[in-house]
Amino acid sequence: MSTATMALPNTAIKRTRIESIDLLRGTVMIIMALDHVRDYFHGSAYIFDPTDLSQTTVFLFFTRWITHFCAPVFAFLAGTSAYISSTRKTKKELSFFLLTRGLWLVLLEFAFVTFEWTFNPAYKVFLVQVIWALGVSMIVLSALIYLPWRSILLIGLALIFGHNLLDGVHKEGSIFWAFLHDQRYFQLGATGLFVGYPILPWIGIMATGYCLGKLYTPQFDAAKRKQTLIYLGLGAIALFIIIRAINIYGDPNAWSTQPKPVFTFLSFLNITKYPPSLLYTLVTLGPAFLFLAFTEKPLNGLTEKLVVIGRVPMFFYLVHIAVIHALGFIGAEISGHHWTDMILSNWVTASPELKNYGFSLGIVYLLWIVVIIGLYPLCKWYDTYKRNHREKQWLSYL
Repeated sequence: MSTATMALPNTAIKRTRIESIDLLRGTVMIIMALDHVRDYFHGSAYIFDPTDLSQTTVFLFFTRWITHFCAPVFAFLAGTSAYISSTRKTKKELSFFLLTRGLWLVLLEFAFVTFEWTFNPAYKVFLVQVIWALGVSMIVLSALIYLPWRSILLIGLALIFGHNLLDGVHKEGSIFWAFLHDQRYFQLGATGLFVGYPILPWIGIMATGYCLGKLYTPQFDAAKRKQTLIYLGLGAIALFIIIRAINIYGDPNAWSTQPKPVFTFLSFLNITKYPPSLLYTLVTLGPAFLFLAFTEKPLNGLTEKLVVIGRVPMFFYLVHIAVIHALGFIGAEISGHHWTDMILSNWVTASPELKNYGFSLGIVYLLWIVVIIGLYPLCKWYDTYKRNHREKQWLSYL
């Protein structure tokens, strides 16, 4: 009886820690869906970038800007989850899992995700996007985990803080360099290749997330973890403000004074995602650390649902793109287009078939809510299935 009583605290702490991570992951997943609904339904998406200060509105800017949190938080937490897995797996087992899951994600990006975005099996451009970047980062992490913890942290921070030194390096025609650090399109005969997510900083973000996983080992004091996360969060935000104010390093695009003060503030916040700049990483991960610090508490009705989505992020990702795109068929018909215009011959926001198509931002938010509510039962079903069939190893890859 005494032994059982002593075992309970560790079990509870472990569950709470995982739930706080899943809560953050679930939150950023539903925020991500907002950006994709905007891609397929908002009229201005086919005209200008929402962060173009010469054309955007404050509300539209923040509708896009808030979704910046999604990719870096997800990559970071993938690393954190890998460290947590290291407490249950041998180094060899974890390395093999990261390697094979990374290869699977790369295959998934090329073989399936592009089709989801276009619904066109004959689409002639390979899109190298976030799933690819996550996959390659996992492959690299599968080797990095054999290094000492401090070495992994040093490599991760060096990539995050130092990769902007390469901003001025451009190698025309080099696909390898584009993969590393230079977003670029290549025409390869009849086929195109668009490298949307150069990987160097993503590797750094995932590796650093792996190191943060040390805070989530059962023996780590919860109060100390919260304090550490608060310091990290406030420090990252403060560092963002200082470096951005200096306006010399940390992002390829400097901020500038605008005709209206509020747009000067937007210019200050308008940081670069492709690849994620140092400032982009600081301003997104800083609030994420604070979120983790203050969410280690019992769940309520809403957070329980977010945790469900956070436990099945890849399932949510794959299903939500297909659902949003399918709803676009209805949107096309309602707006006077033909549903086949949503079988894309170009990227969704650049398709000539969809000229003059689109709805208001209010409709975008309404559809976003409908999509999230509609997807929750599917996520709940899959989460239950996974938890009831832990013996099926392939489920851990989805």
